[in-house]
Amino acid sequence: MTTDSIIPVFDGHNDALLRLHLSSEPEPEKRFIKGETVGHIDLPRARKGGLAGGLCAIYVPSPSRELDANGDYPTPSHADALATTLAMASLLARIARKSEGSLRICRTADDIRAAMQAGVFASVFHIEGAEAIGSDLDELYVLHQAGLRTLGPVWSRPNIFAYGVPFRFPSSPDIGGGLTDRGKALIRACNELKIMVDLSHMNEQGFWDIAAISDAPLVASHSNVHALCPHSRNITDKQLDAIRDTGGLVGLNFGVSFFREDGLKNPDTALEGLVRHVDYIVDRIGIDHVALGSDFDGTTIPAAMRDAGDLQLLVAALRNASYDDAALRKICHENWISVLERSWAN
Repeated sequence: MTTDSIIPVFDGHNDALLRLHLSSEPEPEKRFIKGETVGHIDLPRARKGGLAGGLCAIYVPSPSRELDANGDYPTPSHADALATTLAMASLLARIARKSEGSLRICRTADDIRAAMQAGVFASVFHIEGAEAIGSDLDELYVLHQAGLRTLGPVWSRPNIFAYGVPFRFPSSPDIGGGLTDRGKALIRACNELKIMVDLSHMNEQGFWDIAAISDAPLVASHSNVHALCPHSRNITDKQLDAIRDTGGLVGLNFGVSFFREDGLKNPDTALEGLVRHVDYIVDRIGIDHVALGSDFDGTTIPAAMRDAGDLQLLVAALRNASYDDAALRKICHENWISVLERSWAN
């Protein structure tokens, strides 16, 4: 594959920061910049696969993998979540500082365009699960000044803002309550600060509560089609329609258990399964409302696409399904840049 044939990808979700943060190996910044043999993303593999940038998530793991009596993962304390969030934000800043211009933290759509044009990895500071933010929202304002531009109020567990949708298959996403009063205040503050609100990991009631409050496009950064894979994490037809009506989008999750009809975590799964989800969204709500949200370093992806270096294999599968270059540019990066620009507009 020649460089000229590569369609650059701006991706809606990766967990590389968590992988690096949890690693016992030294010099995580250097390993990300120079390359390594574990995980899905580093700068050399990003260049090889045409991964031009994306939302780099900060996610604080649950203190235990044991489910509680309600079937939920335990929620980290505010103090632990804040400490871990700051550590990963610092890690991203150090990578940018030490990369000699190879990675840039972007705060505007023009920043993303400029970085992509220069061949620089365009990173956006994203938080997945707002446990680091207290009820007075003080941390939100400080983190915004530090570069935070997108935020998911919950991961798949409850916190003071909302009830995150548990991982269940087969299941409707209609599980648990919606936004708390603090959650409603958080959404209004995100709108005020022009922080994009991410609906992935939100249950159905929370989705509709946000839809009723927010004046920004509705975006699910790394979710798939519930009609094709009835996982609780996926988006229903009614939700897809609401996303279209606000000018939002869905970023397709590469996790096999979120796009296989049987929900199995089986890496021996063809990329054409992801193409089916793209086709469904395009047919229902239009090509302007679908993008990619890989979940690299955070999920089990098809073995045929080992890591970010193989990303153009998915682009080729889409091309084989009759998507032309103009359509591929929309799916791969233009739709993300458009929705971020409109979400961040003054």
